[in-house]
Amino acid sequence: MNLFRNIQDLRQYLKQERLKAALEGKVLETGFVPTMGYLHEGHASLLREARRNNDLVVLSIFVNPIQFGPNEDFERYPRDEEKDLLLAEQEGVDAVFLPSVEEMYPAQTLTKITVSQQLTGGLCGASRPGHFDGVTTVVSKLFHIVEPERAYFGQKDAQQVAVITQMVKDLNMPVQIVPCPIRREEDGLALSSRNVYLAPAEREAALVLSRQLLQMQKQLNQGDTLTAGKARESLLQAFSAEPLAEVDYVEVVRFPGLQPLGDFERIAEDGEALVAVAVKFGSTRLIDNVILSKKGV
Repeated sequence: MNLFRNIQDLRQYLKQERLKAALEGKVLETGFVPTMGYLHEGHASLLREARRNNDLVVLSIFVNPIQFGPNEDFERYPRDEEKDLLLAEQEGVDAVFLPSVEEMYPAQTLTKITVSQQLTGGLCGASRPGHFDGVTTVVSKLFHIVEPERAYFGQKDAQQVAVITQMVKDLNMPVQIVPCPIRREEDGLALSSRNVYLAPAEREAALVLSRQLLQMQKQLNQGDTLTAGKARESLLQAFSAEPLAEVDYVEVVRFPGLQPLGDFERIAEDGEALVAVAVKFGSTRLIDNVILSKKGV
């Protein structure tokens, strides 16, 4: 496994690998998994998917400051370089890009990529203004550095997947975005680097998220009729009954367009619907979702 901390060295490595393949009459296909580190099984599943479908796998680990707001957890975001590199090696990663903030942003950033408020204004974007500008800007930078054929993202950040997919489409970026299923703990909690912040009682309380979302999925799979309004009301009641839960949002939107469904519209009546929630437990904000369709998930 090769470790790179600066852009030029990584670019040179990738150029050499592609040249070697070309001399053998092959096209080297690169799979890319961008992360903020503190890797877990969810990230490992992305790396395995990339490994299955590409000749070369690149992993980036970078806690991106420009996607954090002034009162968010950039400084305390969990980091463990040694553990991350061990997992990467175990999953057969060819190259790890682990730049510093100074390497990625050597001067004030005067250029940012902004995707329309239609996709970024709701859900997480409503309570985190500017967040998605930071996400799209850094992902665009990474795509230009790595130049992958495919990039892999977890569906837990469903809005992020929709936003990045739109950016790639609109800007004709030559990369395929591959969404991968949410990975969960045995008790249902969606895997997240932020789970480490949860006190034992908060972690137990957080199970209300997956319990309610997966129950909704089960209802729809059994043929029950479910309107967006009833879904929101049911989730809000369940979360309000949990003393340690503080709701940020509960939304039902079309996927991937993210247009809100009206209260009386039936979920997944004419396509896929995203039921997405963000809830704080103590100081830890967790997100979770299910994508529902007539055939289930």
